[in-house]
Amino acid sequence: MKLIIATIKPFKLEEVREALTGIGVKGMMVTEIKGFGAQSGHTEIYRGAEYAVNFVPKVKLEIVVAAAMADQVVATIASTAKTEKIGDGKIFVLDVESAVRVRTGETNEDAL
Repeated sequence: MKLIIATIKPFKLEEVREALTGIGVKGMMVTEIKGFGAQSGHTEIYRGAEYAVNFVPKVKLEIVVAAAMADQVVATIASTAKTEKIGDGKIFVLDVESAVRVRTGETNEDAL
């Protein structure tokens, strides 16, 4: 099993969710986060005053899938979330040692 952690722009969340559901992803965890990467924030103007935005709003997706499905999930997120502008996000893939469904006690891929 693989844990896929993706940070994307908030307005892309629904489009990414629909694309992932379309390829068979059964669930995901979503968290609103703030962060910065290569752009190190930016400046904006509000009521004529310029101010620095050091942390940019993002959405973090956490998805656990069978290892065989991981590449397809990564490709789907990358193509759907892409705007070709700075700050599109990042995707990380990690190994998952085990999983347990609390309600039924099912383990590993059966728990997904």
